[in-house]
Amino acid sequence: MDEFPEMNWSEVARGAIREKVIKLEFLKNFASKSELTEEDALRLGKEVSKAVAKRFKEMK
Repeated sequence: MDEFPEMNWSEVARGAIREKVIKLEFLKNFASKSELTEEDALRLGKEVSKAVAKRFKEMK
């Protein structure tokens, strides 16, 4: 940060926080409308992770 004293770091931080809040509000709203249980979400996440890992292994 010392290398770029011309930057308004407070504004940069405010912008980053604002973006994070918007994303969290979206996720909260999205999750409130979801009919998936936490178990379903975890199971789907594991399936996706396995599929992605398999795909990367096949690329080698």
